[in-house]
Amino acid sequence: MTTPRILLCTALLAWAAAGRAAVRFDTFFADSTLRIDYVLSGTNRTQHIALAALSKTPAWYGRRVNLDSLLLGGNGQLTMVDAATGDTIYRHSFSTLFQEWQTTEEATRLERCFDAPFVVPLPHRPADVVFTLLDTHGRLTSQLRHRIVPNDILIRDRSREATTPWRYVRQGGDSRDCIDVAIVAEGFTREQMPVFTAMCDSAIAALAAHEPYTSLIDRFNFVAVMPLSAEDGVSVPRRHQWANTVLGAHYDTFYTERYLTIPSMGRLYDVCTGIPFEHFLILANTEEYGGGGIYNSYTIASARSPRAKFEVIVHEMGHSFGGLGDEYYYDDQYETMYPADTEPWEPNLTTLVDFGSKWRDMLPPAAPVPTSADGRDVTTRVGVYEGGGYQSKGVYRPAQECRMKVNQVREFCPVCQRAIRRIIDFYTLEPGATTPTSHHRP
Repeated sequence: MTTPRILLCTALLAWAAAGRAAVRFDTFFADSTLRIDYVLSGTNRTQHIALAALSKTPAWYGRRVNLDSLLLGGNGQLTMVDAATGDTIYRHSFSTLFQEWQTTEEATRLERCFDAPFVVPLPHRPADVVFTLLDTHGRLTSQLRHRIVPNDILIRDRSREATTPWRYVRQGGDSRDCIDVAIVAEGFTREQMPVFTAMCDSAIAALAAHEPYTSLIDRFNFVAVMPLSAEDGVSVPRRHQWANTVLGAHYDTFYTERYLTIPSMGRLYDVCTGIPFEHFLILANTEEYGGGGIYNSYTIASARSPRAKFEVIVHEMGHSFGGLGDEYYYDDQYETMYPADTEPWEPNLTTLVDFGSKWRDMLPPAAPVPTSADGRDVTTRVGVYEGGGYQSKGVYRPAQECRMKVNQVREFCPVCQRAIRRIIDFYTLEPGATTPTSHHRP
């Protein structure tokens, strides 16, 4: 069975092979950012999408290549279509905390809402935006289509609202060519900001110590964003500790102790108004172990945990930036997230429904599928090992151990390395181009 998730990847490969003319940024877009605020609500069985607000700021800091393509399917997609021609001019995939909440027991008895802002390049002329959510089978569950008229007087101009202090802490090149990662302070007071900026350097060093970031670190710009919190630390509800912080981050998300998230994405986007960003890394001022990472949404992790020492950041960036799935398993989740009849969209997990689209080409000759774990070459030997995606049966991972399974492993397995490299290429290289052998941008 071929699922919609697999069709997304095969369509991209077919497009590249056919040499289709690429959508040129300057043809369709102004050098400005359009922020679209949605509200997502529902239960475990229902989904509703509503448009809340539109706003704009000068300059566009997202990708300028592969504009009309997707590399990964995600759990949702945003597509922009030129109203005059019907041509697709921009696509984006993502996952949301709302959809994750839908897999919890609470969602069977309660309706909740989550804010969901996104940024896209501002089109030169009217365009339709199609916002789509998918279920765990990759099937469409809800969709909203609305028109963007660039000169609409009700698109709020936020150009004078950019007030948060920020600065580059590492710059690989021009924002047009690099991936801008905003490292955002959460729970840091004015007196603690020097500590935060030092932590930014440590977080970058942690990423740069892992391939493929090591080789391609000059494809990134890292921006320290320094909003001030009234109180230091973050909230720990199970201890009745609630801190007055700029993003309101808290542990115990979905009643899971170490799951650290922020309750409002809108607050994060407000803080970063006018600042170069394409991805978010939030450093939480706490020693409490934990974090979270949501694909094309954000990474958040404890900045002072003696247990983690920035290991969590590397793992969670695997989720939010690389689109990688968790390779550990425990079989106590409320609902199965990876149905047996559907191939996962995450590049490092398979249910064997369409394993040929994953890492079959990386298997050693005559390697058995599945592969038995034997404790040898645990990170570097590629196989098909049962257990992953929180399930001990029916979901398979590419290595016995990997940074997407345990933090104590020193590196990503070869399959995860290739997946991250492909993401970096997708954001920074024209279609058909290959990764330069130099560690520096051409």
